Amino acid sequence: MTTHASPPPAILSIAPLAMPWDTLDPFLFCVHHDDAYPPGNGRYGPDAALLKGRQMGSDFSGQGGWSMYHGQQVPGFPAHPHRGFETVTIVRQGRIDHSDSLGAGARFGGGDVQWLTAGKGIVHAEMFPLLQTTQPNPLELFQIWLNLPAASKMVDPHFTMFWSQDIPRHSFTDDAGRATEVVCIAGALPVPGGVTEPLSPPPDSWASRPHADLAIWTLRLAPGAHWTLPASTGDGTRRKLYFFAGSRLAIDGQAVAVRHSLELRAGAAVTLVNEGAEAAELLMLQGRPIGEPVAQYGPFVMNTEQQLRQAFEDYRRTQFGGWPWPDPAPVHGDEADRFARHADGRTERFPSQER
Repeated sequence: MTTHASPPPAILSIAPLAMPWDTLDPFLFCVHHDDAYPPGNGRYGPDAALLKGRQMGSDFSGQGGWSMYHGQQVPGFPAHPHRGFETVTIVRQGRIDHSDSLGAGARFGGGDVQWLTAGKGIVHAEMFPLLQTTQPNPLELFQIWLNLPAASKMVDPHFTMFWSQDIPRHSFTDDAGRATEVVCIAGALPVPGGVTEPLSPPPDSWASRPHADLAIWTLRLAPGAHWTLPASTGDGTRRKLYFFAGSRLAIDGQAVAVRHSLELRAGAAVTLVNEGAEAAELLMLQGRPIGEPVAQYGPFVMNTEQQLRQAFEDYRRTQFGGWPWPDPAPVHGDEADRFARHADGRTERFPSQER
């Protein structure tokens, strides 16, 4: 009698989401900030009465549905250094003001993505100005830390803006007419008749290496929608899904509740079915591991302890170029435009009706 072995499971593990979200090499860190900020006080922060009871300077309380993080007057993250990795910041709602030690500045949001290669060292601030004074200021973002291989850890720092209107999106429709939208921040997306190519990542990124098979996608399945997540093609690729909004999904036939992460077998196509009455939203992180030693302390990620000590010594000595801004938490005025002023003087600007 001939027996046929069952295919290996598509789901390798399931775990509840915790802060920060657990990641796989080449990713180091992932957080989802979803803050229901109140109307601003005209100085880009909340009313002083709303700050009572918070541990100012390190407020991650979520009190009232929002946090100040390391901000004192304006929510956000005042000037802090990085070396040896990249940050990918996906802003789905609201605005972020970026300032850095190269003299570059930006205001972005509403679907924009900033991809910052810290390389040999950069200091930057990420502030969340409350621009609206008569209505709430919701902010939702992902920040992902992507490791750099040893050969790229000491490259010159560089930041790239992916503006929302340029980021590839594709809507798939199932047999019942229900839609799944995929936003393709990195990694080519197979579509009927071909592929959707992403914008080019920074030149020194692990994502710029074709064999890295790196992908960052967000998925939104309408209620009842069926969609098949295509198999990856890379050798040794690993893949994680983060189910962060909605109620319940069936993934490869297995029921999964919201606020769980799943490691999937990357080489398998996996069917997703939204069994809830509201849209289901997921983040996918995928890549071939860099496979090198990681020595990390706070904002520095190197390969050895000696390199970490050197990073601290270099920062104490040079401040990674110093801080050209008048304070450690700059805000770029009250204009609604999204813009970027790059260190080489190049400027991008997009008029907006949003605040």
